[in-house]
Amino acid sequence: MPTKAALAHIPGPPALPLIGHTLKIARDSYGTQQDYIARYGSVYKTNMLGVWRVNLCGADAMEMVLMDKSRIFSSQGGWDALQRIYPGGLLLQDFDHHRANRRIMQAAFRAAAIRDYRVRMTGAMKTLLDTWPDGEAFCFYTAIKSLTLRLGGAVFMGLPLDGDLANKVNRAIQDEIRAAIAVIRRPVPFTPMWRGVRGRRFLRETFRTLIPERRAQGGDDFFSQMCLATDENGQGWSEDEILDQFNLLIMAAHDTTATALSVMIAALGAHPAWQDRLAQEVANLGDGPLDDDALGKMVQTNLVFREALRLVPPVPFIPRLAVKDFHWKGFDIPAGTSITLNPGVTMLSAEHFSNPTEFDPERFAPGRNEDQSHKFAWSPFGGGAHKCIGMHFSTMQVKLFVATLLRDHRVQLVGKAPEWQRMPIPKPKGGLPVILTKT
Repeated sequence: MPTKAALAHIPGPPALPLIGHTLKIARDSYGTQQDYIARYGSVYKTNMLGVWRVNLCGADAMEMVLMDKSRIFSSQGGWDALQRIYPGGLLLQDFDHHRANRRIMQAAFRAAAIRDYRVRMTGAMKTLLDTWPDGEAFCFYTAIKSLTLRLGGAVFMGLPLDGDLANKVNRAIQDEIRAAIAVIRRPVPFTPMWRGVRGRRFLRETFRTLIPERRAQGGDDFFSQMCLATDENGQGWSEDEILDQFNLLIMAAHDTTATALSVMIAALGAHPAWQDRLAQEVANLGDGPLDDDALGKMVQTNLVFREALRLVPPVPFIPRLAVKDFHWKGFDIPAGTSITLNPGVTMLSAEHFSNPTEFDPERFAPGRNEDQSHKFAWSPFGGGAHKCIGMHFSTMQVKLFVATLLRDHRVQLVGKAPEWQRMPIPKPKGGLPVILTKT
């Protein structure tokens, strides 16, 4: 890892001893970065938790790093903080090793499999939403986190919604997520990391016992599909590989969807005209099944989803580790340097989007297409070899939720639209209190 002296030629703000810029960035990550870009340009260094990082800002930097034609940038090295809880997952693999495992993973995301997940999810979604309070305030963010986690048990694992095993699995997943963002990185007893390591052990032991059955009998849930998944040459995964890949997958699907839906509900509450438009779109689908044809007609919902991901992307920063020296924007950057990309700030740039802080879903409509100003102007799912493999699944899940909710409910914010905590995982400050009313 390069020392501060090795990066002396990279501009950046003065850093406090030990903590560097950690607290400042944690308090206001977007505002701080926008200030640093104005002062130092699109290449600058910061110190986070004792590690000097070079920030490469803008859509051009996103394209250069994520397309990575010269195999310079390691995702595994960039996401090193996840290694203890999620080792072996697709996000923490690089180059040929990553490509081989992604080909196997694709089998669990083929169109026929996603249709099976949709069927399984539709009934479960309605059952869970029926448990939400009607006509009284509740915390939407807490509720949607619980809903997506319980849906994960049904769709990802093939478990009953409220079974004892499903509840234990959900607690273990929550412990893992808290550990992944914990400041203390060692499993000191009773710390989040300690609980996360215990949760990981429980999940591995639990799902290892299910692998022989799922391989023998199959199933229409993610875990069964991953047990059976092979690439075009018939190559599949060992038991340990299945467990590693599945463990990361259920975390990623849970938290990102909860964030996206929270942003959408906050926006629909703050912009009732858009809520009316989406409700009318859902009404136009009739009372038939929410199948592929119906979801394909939810064009307005898709615009709102894309705008929500632009305004508050679930992954606002993307880390990488340079494994080779490289040159960018007049700067020589040595191998071993930690790199940070900033898609969240890029998607709020006036360079690509008109009135970028305003909620305006029609910016994605034909005739405007502001997201097409650059290949990476809109990039909430990343890009290149590591582009989110679950992109189409998450879009399907969001549309199912909106259609199920707005068929017979409207949502009202309690108070004004929330501010957003951007790091480490975006969430609404105050939890997003709402009231649902039946129509």
